[in-house]
Amino acid sequence: MRLTAFADISLRIVMRLAVADPDDLLTTRAAADLLAVPYTHAAKAVARLSELGVVEARRGRGGGLQLTAAGREATVGGLVRALEPAGDVVGCEDDPPCPLRAACRLRSALRQAQEAFYASLDTITVASLVDAPTGPLLLSLTPPGKGTNPAIA
Repeated sequence: MRLTAFADISLRIVMRLAVADPDDLLTTRAAADLLAVPYTHAAKAVARLSELGVVEARRGRGGGLQLTAAGREATVGGLVRALEPAGDVVGCEDDPPCPLRAACRLRSALRQAQEAFYASLDTITVASLVDAPTGPLLLSLTPPGKGTNPAIA
């Protein structure tokens, strides 16, 4: 199964915030730069993560992003379920609809596989995602063109 770019960007932002110093708030622009994603995509991800109660976003001078306690304890499976669009893995009801839809067993098998995928992610918390070596690497990221990035070097 492949995640949408939206879910991928959202998870990367959550991971970066999980290793951030609480006194050093990261802005959406800085997060986008560090993670090499478009600002507009990062802003949409931050808005959704804020709606979910995973990220606290403060505006204005001294503002920035902070992972909430709920965000730190969130499971990756729960986040992916909340970030990915609902629906079937395959488009049985698309236009034109699949001619096999009335007797097809594939949709059910794919739905079961999708749930198994999510269930395997339910065992992983955001906090565990940033254990070494990931956490130190996240902290070492620099925006492109602003110094050497050990992840690329």
